[in-house]
Amino acid sequence: MVKIAGNGWFVYIVRCKDRSLYTGITNDLERRLMLHRKGVASRYTRSRQPVKLVHQEPCSSRSAALKKEHALKKLTRAGKEAYIKEHGTLNY
Repeated sequence: MVKIAGNGWFVYIVRCKDRSLYTGITNDLERRLMLHRKGVASRYTRSRQPVKLVHQEPCSSRSAALKKEHALKKLTRAGKEAYIKEHGTLNY
């Protein structure tokens, strides 16, 4: 089980059953993961159950989280995999 950090904004990446990666932001990571697992958090992950958290990163604000999410979404799949491998699942 991954320890989920406390309050604030996060950018996160989950790996879906089909090995694809989904990147998002939230201010309640535990709740958001629960919603992904129930299939109601996003259309993308709904049909790709189960999902597994592979990266979480705290951000100083919603704006910072959106900027980080945008930067991660611009990466190729190989770039995202390298980022995850380098940074892992950050537990604070």
